[in-house]
Amino acid sequence: MAQADLLVELLKCSSNGDQLAFRKAAEALIQEEKAKGHRILADRLAKSLEPNAFTMKRGLAYKQNGSSGQHKDLIYEITPERALDSLVLPSKIHDQIKEVVEEQHRAELLHAHNLRARNRLLFAGPPGNGKTTLAEALACELMYPLLVVRYETLVGSYLGETASRLKHLMDYARTRRCVLFFDEFETLGKERGDTHETGEIKRVVSSLLLQIDDLPDYVVIVAASNHPELLDRAVWRRFQVRVELPMPTRQQLTRYIESIGQRCRTNLGYAPETLAKHMKGLNFAEVEEFCLSVARRAALDQKTDNAQTITRLKLEQWRDRVKPVAHNQGRGQ
Repeated sequence: MAQADLLVELLKCSSNGDQLAFRKAAEALIQEEKAKGHRILADRLAKSLEPNAFTMKRGLAYKQNGSSGQHKDLIYEITPERALDSLVLPSKIHDQIKEVVEEQHRAELLHAHNLRARNRLLFAGPPGNGKTTLAEALACELMYPLLVVRYETLVGSYLGETASRLKHLMDYARTRRCVLFFDEFETLGKERGDTHETGEIKRVVSSLLLQIDDLPDYVVIVAASNHPELLDRAVWRRFQVRVELPMPTRQQLTRYIESIGQRCRTNLGYAPETLAKHMKGLNFAEVEEFCLSVARRAALDQKTDNAQTITRLKLEQWRDRVKPVAHNQGRGQ
């Protein structure tokens, strides 16, 4: 397309409020300038195309695209509220996430040294140990929205449909600063050498890898997997930060139970260490479910100042459930 036509297309997209089409036309103009050897102008145009803090604060991109377009069926947006310091994490994982946050906040300094902020993270581990919560906490620290991918609309039944929708999703993500979250990532990133998988899955994985490589560093992509052994080897290589979230220790469960009691303003009636001993072998999600069930009953019975009787009753109800889970997990390890 001639430069004059590109300029007309840019103005048309801008006046219509179509951010996605505007970005595509702008990128085409940048590529044309690069082809002409105008590297400095192309770099300035590319830099001006990056969303700034003012746009992010006002949420213009989402407002202009949020009411229409295919992308709204492929994601749902969450405003993150869980701070990183509110999570019970090993210090190593906490420091890893803090480093990523610092790189994103100081990305301009890295760009001045021809470096890019890391923006691709893989969270792996058994279910219920905080992968989704950690993704939300990362988005909260970055002050970015959390865009969660909806597989029920992303994965299609026709040839090439999933890859096409995936490209549309990535194109939209590039229009704003965000954390793009793929839960159960093995759904898309399966090993291509698996003889039981169809050629369509292999094409989706290849398309996914290309899309990931093409993302700008202000789009942070987080993938979570309960079965990382199923992921394609090339998928592993794409992620600069790999975090393994293990089963919680007794000390971590103690801190977690204490934090839930404080958050719900409920005295569970037992020392957190005692409850953690009873629940050793469970994950964070199961422990939280138990504590919240006690807090609800205590609130309804107006016994939040001392819920020992309720906690004891709940422990008896949970005993048959707790022991098999802990036993099976011990055998699996």
